[in-house]
Amino acid sequence: MATTTSPHTARKGAAFLLEDVTPEEVFTREDLSEEHIAIGRTVEEFWANEVEPNLPAIRQKKPGVALDVLRKSAKLGFLGISVPEKFGGMEMDLPSVMVVAEVMGRDASYAGWHSAHTGIGSLPILFFGTEQQKQKYLPQLVKGDLLAAYALTEPLAGSDALAARTRADLSPDCKHYILNGQKMWITNGGAADLFIVFAKVGGEKFTAFIVERAFGGLTSGAEEHKMGIQGSSTTAIYFDNVKVPVENVLGEIGRGHVIAFNILNIGRLKLGPAVMGGAKNILSTSIKYAKQRKAFGLPIAKFGAIQHKLAEMAIRIFATESMTWRVVGLIEAQLSSAGHDSSDSAKAELKAVEEYAAECSMVKVFAAEMLDYVADEGVQIHGGYGFHQDYAVERAYRDARINRLFEGTSEINRLVISGMPLKRAARGVLPLLEAAHRELNNSSQETNGADPEMQLVRNAKKISLFTLGVAQQKHGAELEKQQEVVMSLSDLFMETFAMESTLLRSRKLVATGKNTASDICAVFLRDAMTRIQAASQNVLGASSEGKDLESYMTRLRSCASYEPVNAVTLRRNIAERLLGSERYFF
Repeated sequence: MATTTSPHTARKGAAFLLEDVTPEEVFTREDLSEEHIAIGRTVEEFWANEVEPNLPAIRQKKPGVALDVLRKSAKLGFLGISVPEKFGGMEMDLPSVMVVAEVMGRDASYAGWHSAHTGIGSLPILFFGTEQQKQKYLPQLVKGDLLAAYALTEPLAGSDALAARTRADLSPDCKHYILNGQKMWITNGGAADLFIVFAKVGGEKFTAFIVERAFGGLTSGAEEHKMGIQGSSTTAIYFDNVKVPVENVLGEIGRGHVIAFNILNIGRLKLGPAVMGGAKNILSTSIKYAKQRKAFGLPIAKFGAIQHKLAEMAIRIFATESMTWRVVGLIEAQLSSAGHDSSDSAKAELKAVEEYAAECSMVKVFAAEMLDYVADEGVQIHGGYGFHQDYAVERAYRDARINRLFEGTSEINRLVISGMPLKRAARGVLPLLEAAHRELNNSSQETNGADPEMQLVRNAKKISLFTLGVAQQKHGAELEKQQEVVMSLSDLFMETFAMESTLLRSRKLVATGKNTASDICAVFLRDAMTRIQAASQNVLGASSEGKDLESYMTRLRSCASYEPVNAVTLRRNIAERLLGSERYFF
């Protein structure tokens, strides 16, 4: 079983706002073990030999091609990376899962087939199934004998999942639940054999079920005509008196929301590496095009405007990567402190992921918006050709858009980013509000330090806390109803986490001689501080007025001020490295 080897500290979720962290305490991609790297090489080989040659057919939905490739991946264990060996899996750790997800994320259509099966389709059984359910279904899922899907969304129940209308009624002989209703936007819906279905028992108790297509009465609608990810299967699912054995209830009756939301947390984290795989692919494609395309007698890669774009793409990928692997390390540290090799490791992992639900949502939102930026600039670098279907960036642009909707919309996730820490604070688990009020009442505004970049991160935390203090003072218990304010608070928390993650990783890299990380960090921290200032202003303007607002704004400007760097030269340095390697180089 692959495991992380670097020492990392287990901390409470969202505690980064309250504590200082050293570079040695965070997990980064560079901390992957030799075994993780070997897994990466194996996945790369599979991608080159089996996936890439079949991508044209997969994107055209040629029947059976994606399933054939998926089943070939099963022979290498890729459908059971985290599944225990006793159920036929590889029983590897979370970093191993992430390594595989990044490679599979290079093409969004194939990634849809793979991730829906291995993630939201299989993990509910692994984490919440009975021993009998695991024994029956996991080996078939791991071998690819059954294709899995996750059926939560309905026509009138998207983000509001608990508004589902699909019913499950106990049969007179008490041996079956009879399912009736409809689901929509179901990935793998056209070909799946097994569905994790959420329905209301008696029309009231939201519950999860394991439903086989073979039970009868379950039909798939026509394939949806989508903007992007056109090679994935997306259909509606209809249930017409589907007889589900009572032993196929997943978890507890009336507790389906626990399964739905916990599985989404994992999906949000896995979106990070999957999106990075796509973004790195777009960056590499754009670099090569920029070196080949000539204008005014020179390759466009020689022009500063193009170099700016390439560098900024790499900067945002680096920040996303830093956040994602840091969260992976936090979860692994939590598992280690709880006993990673416990007999019920699935429940331990689920609890560890739940601890960092806010951070998982940060990864989802930041990664999805990063990919949108990278894809958009990829099209721009290609000019008119980027708008043509013969060029890969046109498809990548369309494929990217779904990620702001997947695994809960970015708006829903922004509510989680600040909402989850506030709920934990209200329960006395996290002293967040106390810290916010202390910062609000702190008359000392020391902002100078010998380490200007670390001071930028500390100031970001100060701004986040005192802005939260102002908002909580104004709105009190009604704060969660002020969605515009809450989402701006979430942006503060997310940008602060991104800043600190980027800084700590860059310090580790610079210590090994990789000085380009310092250039990336210098540019990113200052741009992020500008975004932090804007988000804080939005909250302060909605939560104060008159002299109070004037005072808060003076304080904000003091905390958000910084000495600029020569970002033009730094971006040129980064672009030079990119053009030399023709790919993202970390």
